[in-house]
Amino acid sequence: MKKTFALSLFATGMLFATTLVSAQTINTEKATLTLEKVAKGLEHPWGLAFLPDGRMLVTERAGKLRLVNTDGSLSAPLAGLPDIEVSGQGGLFDVLLHPDFANNSKIYLSYNEPSSNGSSTAVVLATLKEDRITDLQMIFSAAPKFSSRHHFGGRLAIQDNQYLFITLGDRGQRRDDAQTLDNHHGKVIRLHLDGSVPQDNPYVKNDAGLADIWSYGHRNIQGAAIHPTTGELWTHEHGPQGGDEINVARATYNYGWPVITYGEEYGGGKIGQTAKEGMEQPLHYWVPSIAPSGMTFYLNDALPGWKNNVLVGSLRYLQLVRLELDGEKVTHEERIMIGQRIRDVRQGPDGAVYLLTDQADGEILRLTAAK
Repeated sequence: MKKTFALSLFATGMLFATTLVSAQTINTEKATLTLEKVAKGLEHPWGLAFLPDGRMLVTERAGKLRLVNTDGSLSAPLAGLPDIEVSGQGGLFDVLLHPDFANNSKIYLSYNEPSSNGSSTAVVLATLKEDRITDLQMIFSAAPKFSSRHHFGGRLAIQDNQYLFITLGDRGQRRDDAQTLDNHHGKVIRLHLDGSVPQDNPYVKNDAGLADIWSYGHRNIQGAAIHPTTGELWTHEHGPQGGDEINVARATYNYGWPVITYGEEYGGGKIGQTAKEGMEQPLHYWVPSIAPSGMTFYLNDALPGWKNNVLVGSLRYLQLVRLELDGEKVTHEERIMIGQRIRDVRQGPDGAVYLLTDQADGEILRLTAAK
């Protein structure tokens, strides 16, 4: 277990025109940065993906998918989305390009899928065609469906151009489900890119769990990124009141929720304990909670001193959090004040860092090195 508490200030940037607002200068520990607004008018944006032609795809939790042009203008909502239940924390979540997008125009979308028995996180593979998506193929639907407005997870990550990871939440009232392997609540899922189950998944030949489960004991994972050197999946998840944590999600590992946590019940009250044999300690955790969302490894030299750092958005403290690493140990934390709830964090093809702000009139911000 590693524990770090630190503060500082951060920002964001893009290939895009930035005429929407004058730039803001932000001083950080490593460099002076420029924060610019490149798009606005998004309704609680949740996830983004960069297209080869320089545009971006952005999801809005309210159930809309838009293209963002290089001048910052927004397309009309794209047609062809599946039925989406928008309720509480539920709606349209992440978007991710297929590794062969340049040839097949395929994208992945995660969302809250409705049914007569409630709803759950689902993923479709679809084709992007100009102003619509087509050829929808359902490749995952979490079970069981449940009537809850909370804890959907919903982040997507691709490993080695072969495997799709899907992060899930415990659905709030079903927290104990995270400790059993007969359901998808509080799990990480691993699939082939076409949605089929890899034969080397841990429970394929072991009926102790569902064949698509990779890891378990999670509360609500809203950050996922592949480590640039090891190729492993790193995740972060919301704790209750305290206890947000970063983990490396490994096959069959139990990350403890709700048996172990560094958080407590809302309004006070102990939940379980902080350690137990057979359950993983986090690499890093936060008390009090920062409400993390979005995560990326920064791999460019464009922002001085940030290469190979982990960047995490904070919904609660309106910050971007920068973590320095030594292997799997967090050695330093800097918090950079943005002043808005940060829902997603991505590195752009230009080396800038892009942030989505979680609000009714949400924005895309870009962080670059000051000239």
